[in-house]
Amino acid sequence: MLNTAVKAARRAAAVINRASFDLDRVSFAEKNPNDFVTDVDRAAEEAVIEVLQKAYPTHAFLGEESGTTGNVNDESEFVWIIDPLDGTTNFIHGFPQYAVSIALQQRGVITLGVVYDPVRNELFTAEKGAGAFMNDKRIRVRKLDRISGALLGTGYKNGSPKALEEYLKMYGIMGERCHGVRRVGSAALDLAYVACGRLDGYYEKSLQPWDIAAGTLLVTEAGGIAGEFNGESGYMRTGHVIAGSPRVFGQMVGLLAEFA
Repeated sequence: MLNTAVKAARRAAAVINRASFDLDRVSFAEKNPNDFVTDVDRAAEEAVIEVLQKAYPTHAFLGEESGTTGNVNDESEFVWIIDPLDGTTNFIHGFPQYAVSIALQQRGVITLGVVYDPVRNELFTAEKGAGAFMNDKRIRVRKLDRISGALLGTGYKNGSPKALEEYLKMYGIMGERCHGVRRVGSAALDLAYVACGRLDGYYEKSLQPWDIAAGTLLVTEAGGIAGEFNGESGYMRTGHVIAGSPRVFGQMVGLLAEFA
């Protein structure tokens, strides 16, 4: 299954890479304020589903662009969760920070994750209980005892004035207590970077399952922790996630608990 998911991710990346050479010809629409979808997103998702469906015709699919297949809520044993282009806004501006994200949920548990960065040709993979890897090399979260030495990632999806106020308050709290906070526009890559030690932690609210399913498995298989803002495990349901190395995770939860 992992090999098939990697094949699907590379097929989607081929679609994305071809389009990246001529961004002026990419058409896009605004789904929500500053939330875009392009014809590339749709074509990439079709490429992923075509590969997976050919190999596993009975499996269900949950995709950002195509929605759900008819059996996804029918207690399906296997559900593929797909974000064909995480970082669409970056892509249409030529900002090289976006990725393909594919995860497999088995009986409600994420058991496989693939995040592929087509710009850097970096392939992050994880299977539950088998560790996390980047280009077939084992990766681990960075060992760090204090958040004061951490580099953190975050994100913000445009919402109400209240949501913006909350985001800025969180940014202020975290920014005062760590080396720096980065917002680069791809939750999947941010989580992959936590897994390989480029970031020490990540936090964001109001995400969708396809944004975080693969990335959070990468983090946990790399020795980190992912949870809600109160430290509990329901982030796939709520979309509110904190992830990091164990000690940094605990300190982040303590600082952000009021926003749970």
